[in-house]
Amino acid sequence: MYRGRLERDLSVWVGKGLIPEATAELLLGEYDSRPASFSLGRVLMVLAAVLLGAALLLLVASNWEAIPRLVRAGAILAVIWMAYLGAAVLFARGAIAAGNALLVVGVLSFGGAISLIGQMYHLSGDEQTVMYLWFAIAAISAALFRSGPATAIAGFLSWASFGVYLSNYDTRWVGAGAWAPLAMSVVLIALVRYTDAGRSRHLAYFLVVGWLAWLYTLHDDFWLAAAYVVCGLAVFLAVSLPPLRNSAFVKTAGAAPAFYAFLIATVGLLLLNIELEKGGALVVLSLITLAIAVLAIALQGRDNGAVRYLAYLMFAADVLYLASETVGSILGTSSLFLLSGVFVALVAWLVIRLERRFGGKKAEVAQ
Repeated sequence: MYRGRLERDLSVWVGKGLIPEATAELLLGEYDSRPASFSLGRVLMVLAAVLLGAALLLLVASNWEAIPRLVRAGAILAVIWMAYLGAAVLFARGAIAAGNALLVVGVLSFGGAISLIGQMYHLSGDEQTVMYLWFAIAAISAALFRSGPATAIAGFLSWASFGVYLSNYDTRWVGAGAWAPLAMSVVLIALVRYTDAGRSRHLAYFLVVGWLAWLYTLHDDFWLAAAYVVCGLAVFLAVSLPPLRNSAFVKTAGAAPAFYAFLIATVGLLLLNIELEKGGALVVLSLITLAIAVLAIALQGRDNGAVRYLAYLMFAADVLYLASETVGSILGTSSLFLLSGVFVALVAWLVIRLERRFGGKKAEVAQ
């Protein structure tokens, strides 16, 4: 997909005389020489490792009653050691895909080992401690081997740990363990940046969003929803405006921080709409929602497709909601649409003027 866009852009630049055709061919050739970001063989190898790890977990769950305890414990420990040592050898030889596959087997086998030993010797302990330990081993393994698949396994284990916590305590807030999902998210983001496992960052961000949604179910408070809006918008503006937007940290993080900050603000606005009853306050909130959607499109709409489509959806849903719930007459509905259209047109005009001015300044600097 990106190669097709790059080829079209190069053709346009050659046609405008910006670059010679030979340079365009060299640029395209350099891109083609890079290793592919997607490899079916690597994906299948990791999937095979996941299946093997799942087979080991199911084998542990069967309890192996006919096999002596020491043999069972020795077998599972041998599998773990063989997987980690084999992964180290393969990484050293440059066989990254095979090394990641063995590492996934080792990480999954570790969870099976904990379960097996507790099962055999009837050790007391709760599932939550097991999940914390399993997540820690997965995170350490990902850091030591700089492994993207191990980072993804740690991400799924963070979700599993949160699920175990909610199940054990019937979704109530009990003890310091309630903060664990946020701590795991921070660890995951650090691992994502260190291991270059870009896709796994969504597991961390969605975990934060899920934790915030759970927190709201505990309190169901207007001011908590308002805090989501304020904090989400504050982070969104911080990463969308200079100087943070131009910083190396935000650029390397991609589109995710802006999108998830805006998503949290959107969730807060939705909760506020649910909290408020029909009336003037709801109309004001809806107008604020429309303004926030336009602001998001103005700041991130060009470069961040996820924010753009979420803002489109929020804008359309809010307009339809206002039309169906808060405005009773056809005249009132048309007046609302008229005012909204004029407001959006003014914002669009302002954004276009700013883009032209900034574009002109960049051209002057380039000359």
